[in-house]
Amino acid sequence: MASRTPALDPGRTALLLMDLQHSLLAALPEPELILERAQRAQRAALAAGIREIHVRVAFTPEDHAAVPAHNKAFAPVAEAGALAATQPENDVHPLLREGEPAHTVTKTRVGAFSTTSLDPFLREQGIDTLVLAGIFTSGVVLSTVREAADRDYRLLVLDDVCADPDPQLHRTLMESVLPTQADILDVAAFEAAADAAVPAGSSPS
Repeated sequence: MASRTPALDPGRTALLLMDLQHSLLAALPEPELILERAQRAQRAALAAGIREIHVRVAFTPEDHAAVPAHNKAFAPVAEAGALAATQPENDVHPLLREGEPAHTVTKTRVGAFSTTSLDPFLREQGIDTLVLAGIFTSGVVLSTVREAADRDYRLLVLDDVCADPDPQLHRTLMESVLPTQADILDVAAFEAAADAAVPAGSSPS
């Protein structure tokens, strides 16, 4: 865990909530805990004026057809017609879609960047700091940290708003792998950082 509360510039920071959809949350033993903490991160971001962005994984029939047979992760998905974009369980979880609509990107591979317009959107908004949360730690979180670091974003990962079907793998990644490219903190530390980032004279909404 990061030992201190990070300084955040709300106008240059975005909270990325990744793959928090019914179809994937079902693989976790306690999905309600991840959703509750994700909502806390949402509220903290909103109060501080930090942009919220959702990332989901879903496929149109054309996307399924474009997956090559040698893709070990996604060829079975394409063959089964799974993660279909038209199915409600593959949308962002309803508990995270309350209030003002957030910017959402849909991907067809593991990381949040490779098959989306996320990077140009962030650049246009002047965002250089990303706060990452989502599932799975060994999937979208790891891949997005790797690529975002190569794109020179400053990265913070919310340990307790991420999860993996393999808890030990989650811990190994959070303790030994991800800290080489990102600061690791919990949602309480993010709430404190977001609160401290609210401009003087502003009142959280």
